[in-house]
Amino acid sequence: MYLKITTLVGMLTLLSPVGFGQSMNASITGGGGSNGKCTIEVEVEQGADVSIRGTRATIRASRGQRANFRRFQCNQPMPLNPANFRFRGIDGRGRQTLISDPGRNGEAIVRIEDNRGGREGYTFDIEWNGQNGPGVGGGYPPPGPGFGRPPGGNRWTTAQAVNGCRNEVLHRMQRDGVRNPKITSANLDSNPGRRDYVTGFASGRRGEDYRFECSVDFDSGRVRNVSIQRR
Repeated sequence: MYLKITTLVGMLTLLSPVGFGQSMNASITGGGGSNGKCTIEVEVEQGADVSIRGTRATIRASRGQRANFRRFQCNQPMPLNPANFRFRGIDGRGRQTLISDPGRNGEAIVRIEDNRGGREGYTFDIEWNGQNGPGVGGGYPPPGPGFGRPPGGNRWTTAQAVNGCRNEVLHRMQRDGVRNPKITSANLDSNPGRRDYVTGFASGRRGEDYRFECSVDFDSGRVRNVSIQRR
């Protein structure tokens, strides 16, 4: 009898949803560029940990019944060491906490805790601005000769020119002490005589607005000059 009870308890433990992991690959939509963002929506009963690495996320229930994904949508894969990584809880009655930053080992972990009964939906965002260099912390590496030049020295496309300008603007804003800079728009200037200029707008963490322009060399694939002005 004792053996049967012990065996039954062991089977129930193995079948318990606590600790069960469900994985989901991100749906990549929209443009990439320097500003990365993922929105994750899950369903949890009492508690769960959500880990994100690249384009794959896993959720494991820590308490209660099995947790599951509703949505995992990104505009680009999360890099191994994202710069200016940010977490923001959007919806859900319980508590959402970032317990591990991806700068440590390339993995972000969000913990969800809910002491009320019943299942609940939770939504959160993770955002970043490009990727740091080797190691933890820091910002964008300073540009050197041929900054942003495409592999093999090929002529830049319009998209590469815009992206090169975005990266350089973000680097300079960080260097000048602007916290969590974001590019809100960036496009090739269509005015006559301005076809080698990229213009746009950016913002800082405190709501400050900036206008910028980059002079780009399509043949060499590099940003020649950058001007950033606060509005």
